Amino acid sequence: MRPASLTIDLNHLVENYHLLQQQAGKAAIMAVVKANAYGHGLLPIAQALYQCGCRSFAVTDATEGIQLRQTTALDASIILFSGIDNIDDAKVCVQHQLSPVCVHSTQLAMLQKADFKGSVWLKVDTGMNRLGAEGLALLISEVEQAKFQLAGIMSHLACADTPEHPLNLQQIKRFKQIQQDTLAPAYSLLNSAGLIAFPSNIPTDIVRPGLALYGIEPITDQPLGLKPIAELGSQIIQIRNIKQGESVSYNGTWVAPYDMRIAIVAMGYADGLPRLLSNQGHAWHPLGALPIVGRVCMDYCMLAVEDANIKQGDKVVFFGSQDNQPRANQVAAQCQTIAYELFTHLSERLHRTYIGEA
Repeated sequence: MRPASLTIDLNHLVENYHLLQQQAGKAAIMAVVKANAYGHGLLPIAQALYQCGCRSFAVTDATEGIQLRQTTALDASIILFSGIDNIDDAKVCVQHQLSPVCVHSTQLAMLQKADFKGSVWLKVDTGMNRLGAEGLALLISEVEQAKFQLAGIMSHLACADTPEHPLNLQQIKRFKQIQQDTLAPAYSLLNSAGLIAFPSNIPTDIVRPGLALYGIEPITDQPLGLKPIAELGSQIIQIRNIKQGESVSYNGTWVAPYDMRIAIVAMGYADGLPRLLSNQGHAWHPLGALPIVGRVCMDYCMLAVEDANIKQGDKVVFFGSQDNQPRANQVAAQCQTIAYELFTHLSERLHRTYIGEA
């Protein structure tokens, strides 16, 4: 087995969930576990959240919904953010008791054809200009005529991680107007960042944290004390001596400035280590940070080694939760991207180990 691994601390996950519960006040939590729980593993993450009281989960589509029903969370609500695309999806919703998010009449018609008797969410666009119903009153009427249960009405903030952006207040104002103009069992607008930036700006029944569950502070200057739950690490599988002037890895983009040692590590871009870390990233060893030299390969990366005590078989970490380790969002920033992308690119071939409660 390759030593490339992802270690997930379920105790930290549960602590984050309880912190978010406190922040949410009376609002219920819909845990966002789409995209394989942001790369952390759908079933173990959902089970841990279910065991600490979560009864509402959001995934992307019917396929993820089926996977989630394999957990012990049989009496939990499972919401499909992307709704349904065809009659087969509608049949899956019937068979597995899934609640799709709908934005147009065609979806409701497919559900009727499949003899759906469950609940649906309706999504409105308040300014993000992504998915959203254009005739909300008509959709509500069609839900009633079909004798579906209306679970609630939701929208999504486009700029919640930038609280001062004027679009936030514009979207909040529009959503408040929708609340005044409609009668629904529940309303949901706030994601992870919105829950932190605007906890009291809008009455909301359900909040939808995603990234925050996994230990990333959505707004860096308003930290909640969230704990990272994942550690990406591997082992040094060989140490090589190279001469001054010799290049390392593809295209010779890095040249040894003097005679030195390099460590070859079983971690590459096929595991989820961004190639953009080539010649600028680091791995963390108990004896210090080791620079990534040369291009990150599909299966390997190379590190510059100065300390003679570093040896083959030693563990290195690329991001984690210990004091001397970088956070995933810091690594993502080096690659000019976001932690969402970093997490969701973590490969299935990584050996995942879960520690803690579940």
